[in-house]
Amino acid sequence: MVCFRLSLMPGSGLVSLCLVLGAVSAYALELNLMNSEKATCLYAKWQMNFTIRYETTNNKYKTVTISGLGNATYNGSTCGDDQNGPKIEVQFGSGFSWTVNFTKEVSTYSIENISFSYDTHDNTTFPDAKEKGVFTVHYPVAFRIPLDDIFRCNAILTLQENMVVQHYWDVHVQAYVQNGTVSTKEFLCDKDKTTTMVPIVPTSLPSPTTTPTPKEKPEIGSYSVNNSNGTCLLATMGLQLNMTHDKVASVVNINPNTTDFTGSCHSQTALLRLNSSNIKYLDFVFAVKNENRFYLKEVNVSMYLDNGSVFSTANNNLSYWDAPLGSSYMCNKEQTVSVSGAFQINTFGLRVQPFSVIEGKYSTAEECSADSDLNFLIPVTVGVALGFLIIVVFISYMIGRRKSRTGYQSV
Repeated sequence: MVCFRLSLMPGSGLVSLCLVLGAVSAYALELNLMNSEKATCLYAKWQMNFTIRYETTNNKYKTVTISGLGNATYNGSTCGDDQNGPKIEVQFGSGFSWTVNFTKEVSTYSIENISFSYDTHDNTTFPDAKEKGVFTVHYPVAFRIPLDDIFRCNAILTLQENMVVQHYWDVHVQAYVQNGTVSTKEFLCDKDKTTTMVPIVPTSLPSPTTTPTPKEKPEIGSYSVNNSNGTCLLATMGLQLNMTHDKVASVVNINPNTTDFTGSCHSQTALLRLNSSNIKYLDFVFAVKNENRFYLKEVNVSMYLDNGSVFSTANNNLSYWDAPLGSSYMCNKEQTVSVSGAFQINTFGLRVQPFSVIEGKYSTAEECSADSDLNFLIPVTVGVALGFLIIVVFISYMIGRRKSRTGYQSV
């Protein structure tokens, strides 16, 4: 027996599978798989989306992001038997399917592998696709979890194979559930564990890195994320990417006119994802801290370079763009977000609000220190100028008065 439900974001309740889900930007899939005795044998709740790069008939490449898993079904999901392990199968959209297989050892069970299939015959999703057919990518995972533990990963997990990138987050899964009761003991992914990063000091001088050709300032673009309640995230910014790969430095300006964007909003985290023909994904992950402020916590990027190679890096331990909840963060001057030693992002005309957006508009902004210094210098400069003008007028008056007295002296 298979029991399942689809849950929207917190506060929005449950919806049945007959709802058209394409308009919902982010929701959780939740599967409670039962055996013949009506006892839970497998439980899973997770969110995911897919970014697919494909070649068009004019020999160019397009990128499409699949985030709405419309009318999902779970045909083929099973608790397993003596010969085969448990399996989750999900079918959604027009020709998409997703499968995860589990295996068991003495004291552990494994997320063994994940498969994803898509059909480029769907001209709505894959317009002008050069090759028509069903394509399947396989991801060997072999991730072990102690028996009777539930695996949890709230952070974004990324799988990449060929032309497909998969993102997972808010993952809770337990196979081989004991006695029909889902465990409360969590086995965390590495990203959810609190870790301290120790910098590695090189013992020898690094080879020289080529200097990239300076670029003009990037065009400022506007991005937004919607959920069932309306706009939940706003971002306005010009983005310039600086990266070093194989000792070659390069600079890329993001063109907002050719960049797609999507994302998701939660009570404690929010995601803005950008992608284009050369950017597989550029993720900005925001988080709430101390229950009253937000900040940029994580950046993930994977993109194609001019030489055809792929550049990827990530950092989930950042602390930028800090502002109170219910407000926006703004910095008109150029800022640098240092993601890693090989990747930095320069921002121009930045304004973001990842939480508490009301009626699709920015709230009052908290300005960065660079803008605040500029705002402080303006009145100081004006005051100095006025003081100088007063001194000049006073000196002119005294000179004029002295001349007047000289004119009235008797001969």
